[in-house]
Amino acid sequence: MTWFQALILGIIQGFTEFLPVSSSGHLIIGREILGVGVAENVTFEVLVHTATVLSTLTVFWKEILNLLAKFFKFQWNEETQYICKILVSMIPVLIVGLFFKDTVESFFGEGLVLVGSMLLVTALLLALTRFVRFRGNKPLTFGRAFLIGCAQAVAVLPGLSRSGSTIATGLLSGVRKEEVAQFSFLMVIIPILGESFLDLVGGNFSFSQCGLSAQALICGFISAYICGVLACRFMISIVKKANLAWFSIYCAIVGIIAIIVGLC
Repeated sequence: MTWFQALILGIIQGFTEFLPVSSSGHLIIGREILGVGVAENVTFEVLVHTATVLSTLTVFWKEILNLLAKFFKFQWNEETQYICKILVSMIPVLIVGLFFKDTVESFFGEGLVLVGSMLLVTALLLALTRFVRFRGNKPLTFGRAFLIGCAQAVAVLPGLSRSGSTIATGLLSGVRKEEVAQFSFLMVIIPILGESFLDLVGGNFSFSQCGLSAQALICGFISAYICGVLACRFMISIVKKANLAWFSIYCAIVGIIAIIVGLC
């Protein structure tokens, strides 16, 4: 993989991690278009995912510091409850990641037909937020946090957008739109870092054995980080308006094209 291909894949990862269009699905499509076989390159995958986590920390650093400061007062305040809700939302993805991820990946695979089908599901979820009437004035309870976490766990399927699934689930359950995007982005930090740590200790992460140049790795990381910051801030403003219809149309079009190409 050249530095330019790494740059393009980093841009795709950075933008699509936060936009409700599936980063995993677009990376698969991007690899197909570029002819890059990095499906098994764990080092590159970990690097660009870490970059998007860093972009989340950059955008929400004030909120995160405030949450941690209040949490370590060891009081049952709103900030402590919020962190506990994030932990509750992690339970489904933790179960899937530890016990069923390999089974899901081996059963479904990650071909273009699957990616296209899941993009159509993403499109349907996003469309529901536009056409289904709901009252967006409900608080983020532990039950709703768990429900959003279930949506995140299902989104292990390539093509099913994690941010799209969690944000749509939050909106459809009536959570205030001001809270949905922030919670959706913060709840993924620990799972991604945890998965990266497991790859690190498992020996799958290695700069020397990944077969990629330092230039390619740096380009992928920086592009994913910068685009992640831009996409995260953009998505927050979009969710506040609760207008995800254009993303629904986009996912439907790309999904149909991916299915057709995959079947040909």
